Amino acid sequence: MEWHSTDAQSLEIIDREISTHTFAPAEYEIVRRAIYATADLDYQNLIAFSEQALQAGAAALAARSTIVVDVPMVQVGITPNLQKTFANPVYCATEALTRPQKEKTKSAWGIQTLARRYPEAIFAIGQSQTALTALVELIEAEEIRPALVIGTPSGFVGADVAKERLLDSMIPHIRINGRKGSSVVAVAIVNGLVDLAWQAYGKDSMGGM
Repeated sequence: MEWHSTDAQSLEIIDREISTHTFAPAEYEIVRRAIYATADLDYQNLIAFSEQALQAGAAALAARSTIVVDVPMVQVGITPNLQKTFANPVYCATEALTRPQKEKTKSAWGIQTLARRYPEAIFAIGQSQTALTALVELIEAEEIRPALVIGTPSGFVGADVAKERLLDSMIPHIRINGRKGSSVVAVAIVNGLVDLAWQAYGKDSMGGM
């Protein structure tokens, strides 16, 4: 991501208003990105990282693992940065070819289909709580083992429960606790992680091409 002077000023304001925190430096960079994208300082208290989440995600990006997202907005938001770095393939649940099913939403059925096709992918679920629930169910059934799950859907019914179930899954993940969240947050987290991974692995990764 290319930063401009206004971006730097905004980040300085965020740093000043947060003042003190307990995040590791890489985690704090992700938190800053989420706050910058939403102008909502609440995210410093809502974003949560499982153990080794950033390390697992960065390694998977460097290995050019497939990324599966729930909605086009996330796909469009992360693809330009990926094209300039690791060039991971990105697939969207709502655009997956699936047979019609009344019991599930299109995004949930698409996530289920793509998860079985790419069981060790990185999953970024930004908007659809039904897609996150479907993904968690596959994890709990031990049908898939994602490299990383990013779960940020907002919602009053079910979204917080699905995100709490992520906590019990033992899968590396980044989640937004409570009702808040959005595709914008998912995009900010993925792009922040891509930038961190590129700093750590970029030259070595390109050298292997």
